[in-house]
Amino acid sequence: MNNRLQKLSQWMKENDIQVSFVTSPDNVFYLSGFLSDPHERLLGLAVFQEEEPFLVCPAMEKEDAKNAGWSHEIIGYSDIQNPWEFIHTSIHKRIGKVNKAAIEKEHMNVERYEAISSLFSGASFASAEEKLRQLRMVKDAKELEIIREACALADFAIETGCAEIQEGKTELDVLAAVEFALKKKGVNEMSFSTMVLTGANGASPHGTPGMTKIQKGDLVLFDLGVVWNGYCSDITRTVAYGDIDEKQKEIYDTVLKAQLAAVEASKPGVTCADIDLTARNLIAEAGYGDYFPHRLGHGLGVNVHEYPSLTETNSLLLEEGMVFTIEPGIYVPGVAGVRIEDDLAVTADGVEILTKFPKELQIIK
Repeated sequence: MNNRLQKLSQWMKENDIQVSFVTSPDNVFYLSGFLSDPHERLLGLAVFQEEEPFLVCPAMEKEDAKNAGWSHEIIGYSDIQNPWEFIHTSIHKRIGKVNKAAIEKEHMNVERYEAISSLFSGASFASAEEKLRQLRMVKDAKELEIIREACALADFAIETGCAEIQEGKTELDVLAAVEFALKKKGVNEMSFSTMVLTGANGASPHGTPGMTKIQKGDLVLFDLGVVWNGYCSDITRTVAYGDIDEKQKEIYDTVLKAQLAAVEASKPGVTCADIDLTARNLIAEAGYGDYFPHRLGHGLGVNVHEYPSLTETNSLLLEEGMVFTIEPGIYVPGVAGVRIEDDLAVTADGVEILTKFPKELQIIK
């Protein structure tokens, strides 16, 4: 078994768990190397204390799983077969009666929970999420290198977007150009729906790009990321198209000051809460506290939103290998929105800033 499976198996031994059945595509990929979007079909990975693990997937993806490097048993099922029958047989063959199993309670829906609980009558079910989050939270050298590549592509996307800004172009015009350029670089998937928001639209933290035209004097907010070899990047930059007014400049400078201070404060042994409050207090002191409505940042990896969550109440200590975002923002309805976001990796004595596009205010003429 690979090192990740071994760590999960050791946790199972310590907690007297006979089998873990992992069903989220992200965690199946993390543990097996097989990246799949099974849609409504069941995808699962069964892990044991000592016995050989097995993967269950649609039969049409069985060869893909082999090609991804999974060398253990693969159960492929057709659309007219019941995969739970195969799962029950394979688990029973390995360990007999199941008394305690671990599942992803937050991911598994009621229908699937009823199916697995009916197979193992009398068994208790522990949550696998916390352990899997802990494993994924600290990245190894290979993961960090992939994330660096994903971040370089995100930088390229911002550069492309800035070059596309022209008066009269719509948010969707610029968005389409960015994603087309990324396709030509080999990017199949974005980390989330790309945001290009101009003017007052930027005051919605999760706004939806549309047919609004870019005008001189607008702040244009880009929020995007790519999925590269299974790992995500996430960057936000806000740029000016032509000269902006003093209020917009004040908002931008406040966000930049907060972002730089939070980056500077990030190092091993510092709590997530301390980093959040470093930025949040600066924004509040400038009079914009009510306009910063979200957490400072989030973990990043196989999923664009992972642990840790950088909130003012999270006492978790940063440690080397964690990857997370720092993205303070100020959103004033009817005026403008500014957010500046970087991806960071914790090093032995500080952080490595993975996203490199300049943060000083860029004025597009």
